[in-house]
Amino acid sequence: MKVSKPTAEIYIPDSAGAARALSRTTHMCIAAHHDDIEIMAPRAILDCFGQKNKWFCGVVVTNGAGSPRADIYAKHTDRQMRKVRKEEQRKAAVIGEFGSLVMLDHPSSAVKKPGSLNLIEDLMELVLAARPHTVVMHNLADKHDTHVALALRTIEALRKLPKAARPKKLYGGEVWRDLDWMQDADKVMWDVSDRENLQASLIGVFDSQISGGKRYDLAVAGRRRAHATYRESHSVDATTAMAIGMDMTPLIRNTKTDPFDYVARYIDRFRDDVKGRIARFS
Repeated sequence: MKVSKPTAEIYIPDSAGAARALSRTTHMCIAAHHDDIEIMAPRAILDCFGQKNKWFCGVVVTNGAGSPRADIYAKHTDRQMRKVRKEEQRKAAVIGEFGSLVMLDHPSSAVKKPGSLNLIEDLMELVLAARPHTVVMHNLADKHDTHVALALRTIEALRKLPKAARPKKLYGGEVWRDLDWMQDADKVMWDVSDRENLQASLIGVFDSQISGGKRYDLAVAGRRRAHATYRESHSVDATTAMAIGMDMTPLIRNTKTDPFDYVARYIDRFRDDVKGRIARFS
């Protein structure tokens, strides 16, 4: 596999060869930033943890240079932060027993640039080498510019692949905006109540963000617990933690579907539900 950045890195926690490690992949997460994987793809990580026939590949696209910093990291240069963020991500890969971790090292500006050919080709090369049957990426209703831009680049890359090489399932996960607003029938609901200790460790290892003033460890656990409790108003909780996904598989099955039109259907159904409920009781 050849990628465009000489500073890109493939890290294999169990020291298997890169080709073998990638080829055994069953689940993949394509994320913009270090720690996005652990926030938006908990079920995929858990499904592969401790298994011999399921392997998780985490992909981080950006280089971490723009990370916020405080506490002991306050005076770190961009170069130092890039080093710190990569090391934290490697630790998470070890804790989560990832089959492989790929850090492509692109600047955020390249991700946001439409038609970013190098990035799109990198993603195509990676998916062709790994052939995952399930891919988790950023959802199209996320409010972070880089996340939405990467979602579009990922869709473009997957659409360029032969049909046989595309994943069987493509999901958008939650980071900068949860998906609780979606209609229940539209949601992909993942029970993530198992191995809470592992999930906490996966988020907690990103000290540069947590000590730097962003309590992602508390926020992620709170969001998942809230989803479980607020899932259903007329029955007791069936689980203690839930994550929500957006099924984006149709976007790579029908390559003519406009991404905005696709996500707008979810938004319109939410609007119609609110409007209808108000009308019924007015």
